[in-house]
Amino acid sequence: MTKPQTHSQTHPYLSLMSIPPGYINAMGYVDASEVNGPGCRAVLWVQGCMRECGGCFNPASWSFEINQLMSVEHLAERIIADKRNQGVTFSGGEPFWQAPALANLARKVKAAGLNVMSFTGFTLEQLQSPYAPAGAQDLLDQLDILIDGPYIQSQAINDPNSPVSSRNQRVHIFNPALSGQISWASDQIEVHIFKDGSRLVTGYRGQLVFNEAD
Repeated sequence: MTKPQTHSQTHPYLSLMSIPPGYINAMGYVDASEVNGPGCRAVLWVQGCMRECGGCFNPASWSFEINQLMSVEHLAERIIADKRNQGVTFSGGEPFWQAPALANLARKVKAAGLNVMSFTGFTLEQLQSPYAPAGAQDLLDQLDILIDGPYIQSQAINDPNSPVSSRNQRVHIFNPALSGQISWASDQIEVHIFKDGSRLVTGYRGQLVFNEAD
């Protein structure tokens, strides 16, 4: 995978406009995660966030510069092809800055019977307001679960029984079938080792880290 780039001063909207239609500017991707939502699922980390929260788990995701361009068609095929994946989680970065493309991706994987979840630094009320990012409601309409609210370091939880990482964040369950599956914990970490020997560490207690093969 391409290494995440450092934070850039390029205006975010210019970088967002440079993403070709049908593509997502991604920071990373992994199949079969068990610490980023209910069950076993694919996780897509998008590139770009304006918040720069203190204690952010993924500061490399702040830059809106192009990192990895991944087509919606390719991602949908990849998510569905791995039979371990019961759903997909959008994280980041801020997914709702790329809401139209993610909504399209969500529709494709839901048509295959998978569920869709997203993290966001916005509140649900902000996403439903006239000032929300373009396509926000379209993406909301596709979600089964939404975790909303920015990470606030002074309100950090790090509790093995909590699915959120700071007390201000909320779990919105739009699909009642998943109401009994909110069981992942805010202090779990997970290590993925790929065929080329590179590693990815993900989870609430540590930032998303890519390590090259030794």
